[in-house]
Amino acid sequence: MTPKILSLLNFPMLHRRHITLKILIFLILIDLAETFAQFCFKKSVCAASFLEIHNFSEWVKFILVVLPSPFLWLGLFLVLAIFTSWSAVLSRIDLSVAVPVCSFSYITVPLVSAIFLGEHISHLRWFGITFILIGVFLVSLSAKCPQKTS
Repeated sequence: MTPKILSLLNFPMLHRRHITLKILIFLILIDLAETFAQFCFKKSVCAASFLEIHNFSEWVKFILVVLPSPFLWLGLFLVLAIFTSWSAVLSRIDLSVAVPVCSFSYITVPLVSAIFLGEHISHLRWFGITFILIGVFLVSLSAKCPQKTS
């Protein structure tokens, strides 16, 4: 086998990697983009909120109202950008670390929803969000601990 094939068989991208400040900032930016994408999707369907979807023809009307929305297209563009950015991040750190750290959208989405969409967020939901934050913090700490490799 050639050296190039041998290096591919070692699967170097599967070795444990630590979160750096650069990756953490990248994860935060991904989360902010995710929040904005969700906001865009919500804004795109607000124009069709008068429609009730009970059958196929009403669903088609809904699509025709939502499709020209610039918010829909911006949201779709952001999803594509998030996908490519997320793939880059996953090539650098473990999935089991990246997903919990990148769950700040559990905070940012309710904040944006309350501030810009006028949605009510209950105290119980904020309490749950606090527990999620504690979990994110603990996972982040565990990612800094040296791990034994076999």
